[in-house]
Amino acid sequence: MNLRIHTIPTTIRFACLTCMVSALGGSPTPSWATEGGLGRPIAGMTVLSGIGIVPPAPVDIVSLQQIYIDGSISGSRQVPIAGKTSLGINGEVAFTLASILHVWGEAGGWDFASAVTLPYVWTKVTGSLSVGPLSSSTSDRASNLFDMYFTPIEAGYHLTKTDHIAFSFNFWAPTGHYDVNALANPSLNNWTFVPQVAYTKLVPQYNLEFDAVLGLQFYTRNSATDYQNAPLLTLDAMGLKKFGNGVGVGVVMGTVQQLGNDSGPTADRLNGFVGHDFALGPIVTYDTKIGGKHPLSASIRWVPSIASTNRLKSTRSFQATATVAF
Repeated sequence: MNLRIHTIPTTIRFACLTCMVSALGGSPTPSWATEGGLGRPIAGMTVLSGIGIVPPAPVDIVSLQQIYIDGSISGSRQVPIAGKTSLGINGEVAFTLASILHVWGEAGGWDFASAVTLPYVWTKVTGSLSVGPLSSSTSDRASNLFDMYFTPIEAGYHLTKTDHIAFSFNFWAPTGHYDVNALANPSLNNWTFVPQVAYTKLVPQYNLEFDAVLGLQFYTRNSATDYQNAPLLTLDAMGLKKFGNGVGVGVVMGTVQQLGNDSGPTADRLNGFVGHDFALGPIVTYDTKIGGKHPLSASIRWVPSIASTNRLKSTRSFQATATVAF
């Protein structure tokens, strides 16, 4: 089994999908269940083949990732958005991520890497905003560069030839444009710090692979709306069967669990707006080489929501990725 091919997807762990928070005034563009109903993570979108493997030798890995989600929060629930509340919300988001990861090499048995991601978001949000006793339906759309995502340090360790683990510290910077009066925003208007641990288990005799990534997301306060998102715990896992022709098929599951209540004037009126969700769906992967020497890894997945509370629920959640190592 070609270890170098398996390591390519390491670069894609960007919680990018998280960006969706901004679209709904807190989801695809910046917030949802957490402010807006989504926060930065999208269940089932951060785990990829080889997520726990950092290559042992210096290499540059370029990744392109496309995420699409179209979902809603029921009109029976109030959602914090744009400093107000909406009776339910509908959101459509297309999110494009361009990333580069540089592997520095090995030191003391550990392999080290750094990465940066430039995201672009298109989003459309429809809600029913409440102002006093009155409410009115309104919609908004935005398309622009989203908040940038940085991985200053990732450290990988090879427990055995088939067991690999990687630790990383990541953060989202509020580099996108934010309008406090807009429903759709290409920014969450906060810093988000994301420590993560990823694990990969290879079973070469059966061409099986198991991957998992566990993360915590800590948000700073949105100074424009005085909204403080509670920390989120994310867990994505995948089982994959690979074939001799480079094709792989498997199943992805993911969950996002809010740890505690959101706070601030709007969140307090909604009893902390605590949210959680669970998603499950299939994935298809393909590994090959360009020019016989540059590993290429691609995948496509559909991960619909199975259960969701105070977070965007969607049956149309898709992701496509492609990475090349140089």
